[in-house]
Amino acid sequence: MKRRNFIYLTGVGAAAAMLPAIPVWGNEIPFEKSLEYVDPASKKIIADVALNAARSKGATYTDVRIGRYLNQYVVTREDKVENLVNTESYGVGIRVIANGSWGFAATDKMDKDSIAKAAELAVAIARENSRLLAEPVKLAPQTGYGEVSWKAPIEKNAFEIPIKEKVDLLLSVNDAAMKGGADYINSILFMVNEQKYFASSDNSYIDQDIHRIWPTFFITKINKETGKFETRNALSAPTGMGYEYLDAKPEHKIHTAAGTVYKGRYDMLEDARQGATQVADKLKAKSVEPGKYDLVLDPSHLWLTIHESCGHPTELDRVLGYEANFAGTSFLTLDKWESKKFNYGSKVVNITADKTEKGSLGAVGYDDEGVKCGKWDIIKEGILVNYQAIRDQAHIIGLDHSQGCCYADNWSSVQFQRMANISLQPGKQPLTVDDQIKNVEKGIYIVGDGSFSIDQQRYNFQFGGQLFYEIKAGKIVGMLKDVAYQSNTQEFWNSCVAVCDQRDYRLGGSFFDGKGQPSQSSAVSHGSATARFKGVNVINTARKIG
Repeated sequence: MKRRNFIYLTGVGAAAAMLPAIPVWGNEIPFEKSLEYVDPASKKIIADVALNAARSKGATYTDVRIGRYLNQYVVTREDKVENLVNTESYGVGIRVIANGSWGFAATDKMDKDSIAKAAELAVAIARENSRLLAEPVKLAPQTGYGEVSWKAPIEKNAFEIPIKEKVDLLLSVNDAAMKGGADYINSILFMVNEQKYFASSDNSYIDQDIHRIWPTFFITKINKETGKFETRNALSAPTGMGYEYLDAKPEHKIHTAAGTVYKGRYDMLEDARQGATQVADKLKAKSVEPGKYDLVLDPSHLWLTIHESCGHPTELDRVLGYEANFAGTSFLTLDKWESKKFNYGSKVVNITADKTEKGSLGAVGYDDEGVKCGKWDIIKEGILVNYQAIRDQAHIIGLDHSQGCCYADNWSSVQFQRMANISLQPGKQPLTVDDQIKNVEKGIYIVGDGSFSIDQQRYNFQFGGQLFYEIKAGKIVGMLKDVAYQSNTQEFWNSCVAVCDQRDYRLGGSFFDGKGQPSQSSAVSHGSATARFKGVNVINTARKIG
């Protein structure tokens, strides 16, 4: 099996600290090879070899995932191209149940003998695992779909766009930021195409073509007299779209008191110009006075709070203590769900899980167990009503079906329970961002995500952001800095008093949500409209304690 090569984006100067580590695995290939597509009929032949080999060795259940994972990224800094990378990872992962236990093996050797040997190895591993088994795996029933396919509804395949066009866009973004007064800027285009084929002994043969894209930048401006600097990251959201994501029209722009934000599409050039102005304003901003404030939280910020305080704690494996890596376990123990009255938030808090939302990072037709994806309630009018579960967990919470949220980040990784798109539903009454601000006597309007911390039960937390605006008597009066708010999950969501309507609903998200050991990374979106929270504790991050 090929070793994964992790390529980390790095930079120099003050902007380097703001660059994320973007893992890209596989072998470098020519750009034009990314446009090839493997015929589903040939994948079915491979899958049947594995299914038959596993069954012949005694497997009572088998699924086969044939994956071709394409990654492309373009990285620039100021007037230079820093890196151009195009990779492919192609292979097959085989998961079985034998003697009541799971076994898994994978290979990138795509001849029939190698695939049959991998299937036999998976069965042998399952038999060894069964020696330590307390009780056999219990799968929720799943009727096979036969031969079906699902394709992301993109308009422009990002891999078909010439590299020169992508480079020209990023360099023009950099130029706009530098002309606007930025001292440093890194800009990045990151594109993913997952060509996934799933087959199982339940008689499913599912071919899927998934596309994702993330245009982003990191601006830094330095005060030459003091040496202090401020940063402003892009307000883009990574998204499950094609290159059309960069075709923003006037109807995709929402003009707020903090500037322009984007719904559904993104204008990278305009955001860079705006960012250069705002990062200069941050250098002159007033440091916040600690205390209780009403918070008006933009979706470009709130997605991360939803992710950490709603997404992770409702993952059933964390609730059960089966998983604790990266994000710990969960305070949302089964007794809280069983009570049917656990007060998670206020009446306006409605949180759903959805693996089908168009444009979201997690949108697929079927999960990596061959379960057709859908949408379900997690929090309804403030009450915990459900979790996120997969086939071997469903019976624990009385479900007769999986919720379709099983995922592996590569053919060589075993699939397990991963977060669906977890979103705060918009309010039902007409309400704009301006309306929210008018209703605040003393508050802060926060745009963009920033640093955060949260405890290992997903309960006590602290969140920062990108841009902070002081609200007095219903009006924005200036920019603030050094802002972070502290709360606990239950207290915070119970302080939610209003959510803007559907017109303001937008997606944020992460390409790199880590989980598991060995660790895997998944892509997930979180939607919301701008929401208002009463009386939240705000601290000054620049002041020393004691």
